[in-house]
Amino acid sequence: MAEGSDTSYQYSGGGASASTGSRGRDAAGGANATVGDALFDRVPPHDDDAEMAVLGGMLMSKDAIGEVSQTIDSADFYQPKHQTIYNAIIDLFSASQPVDVVLVANQLLSDGNLDKVGGADYLHSLVASVPTAANALYYAEIVHQRAILRNVIAAGTKIAQLGYSAEGSQAEDVVNLAQSEIYEMSMGKVRQDYSAIGPVVHDALDQLDKLQQGLVNKGVPTGFRDIDDVTQGLQPGQMVVVAGRPAMGKSTLGIDFARAAALHHNMTSVVFSLEMSKVELAQRIISAETNIPMAALRRADDITPERWNTLNQFWTKMQNAPLFIDDSPNMSLMEIRAKCRRLKQTNDLKLVVIDYLQLMTSGKAVESRQQEVSEFSRALKLLAKELEVPVVALSQLNRGPEMRNDKKPQLSDLRESGSIEQDADVVFLVHRPDFYDKEDRPGEADIIMAKHRNGPTETFHLAFLGATSKFKDMPQDYSQGV
Repeated sequence: MAEGSDTSYQYSGGGASASTGSRGRDAAGGANATVGDALFDRVPPHDDDAEMAVLGGMLMSKDAIGEVSQTIDSADFYQPKHQTIYNAIIDLFSASQPVDVVLVANQLLSDGNLDKVGGADYLHSLVASVPTAANALYYAEIVHQRAILRNVIAAGTKIAQLGYSAEGSQAEDVVNLAQSEIYEMSMGKVRQDYSAIGPVVHDALDQLDKLQQGLVNKGVPTGFRDIDDVTQGLQPGQMVVVAGRPAMGKSTLGIDFARAAALHHNMTSVVFSLEMSKVELAQRIISAETNIPMAALRRADDITPERWNTLNQFWTKMQNAPLFIDDSPNMSLMEIRAKCRRLKQTNDLKLVVIDYLQLMTSGKAVESRQQEVSEFSRALKLLAKELEVPVVALSQLNRGPEMRNDKKPQLSDLRESGSIEQDADVVFLVHRPDFYDKEDRPGEADIIMAKHRNGPTETFHLAFLGATSKFKDMPQDYSQGV
């Protein structure tokens, strides 16, 4: 345990040292003293014997390496030398090389790490410490559980520091940071600010290889043939903006994305509606899925026995559909983030739709509405990256399109903030010519991809079925001379 005691002060969450803790006690009094005593003056949970047994089992059996590597990684080991040995074993295993004490010793020697881990004698002692490799997975679970406890302590320490150092900050901002820490800890993420280019390029090529072999899903499908072909689906971490003038169909398109993901591909999706109620949203979804006109759903006389049969079949289909709707009034950004994190943990959230950006509130005083919307935009992009899901944010356009002869929207028409344009990975602008002139391509819509960070821009031609509140692909042979 001597080695664990030597490193306990270095570990205590967020890079704080023992001297930091004592300064906090002097400044903040008894309450901070309790935090300092509890968090800084103890050896973090770990089990050296279990760590040695895991490595010993891996050195004895290639099968054990495969099983253990699925359960833990090097960061789960408390002792730095055990992390180094684990990495050397994995490097050989990944290169399809045999693994034993001699070969791992040579690998460590070539990396200049053999003496740091105690030499070849220590590797032999690891093998001697375990009678069989059969229990390696059991020992790995012990190591993993201790690592989780250390992560809890680190997150708690950082949250305490956030609370004590938050003078002048908004309490909501501190709560959001604390929630983020807990989320990362619960998802088993280890924050690392930098990565060498070699492994990153390898991961990118590996992903491409899996994509070619059909082993990786392309992304969250939008339900539209041509859009999915260009975007390869909505990608995790992307902020996707769907913008349009009022009554142009941006909410309909956003709901179409959620319907395609949740109802047709069983991907958990959530719609935050700041404009419509749950019942209104449900009516739109029912109409789009059953082809019963929206107007009929509001008139009892129009629902025939045949339509009731269709509605009952749809209701049965919806029983376990992974689509969630939230119409809470005055919803703040912090609430949205908290609910998304919870859904990610409990239901493996795949898509977020927010209708719409300009109706969100921060609940705090800001210099201008433009600055507030800019904060929302940036926060939603960060949320998409944190949860690794696409976030679709609906947004209003200013009156710019109506000043032009062709009425077509442009990227510069995004209302109240240029930062939306900056933060978004993809921007779809919804344009329906027949909204301005009923004789101009009636029932057709242009979905203008005005920005596509990872590929070409394009204009997609869809049919707009207003009666049943949905967009639909044009026939394959459709051609529109623009």
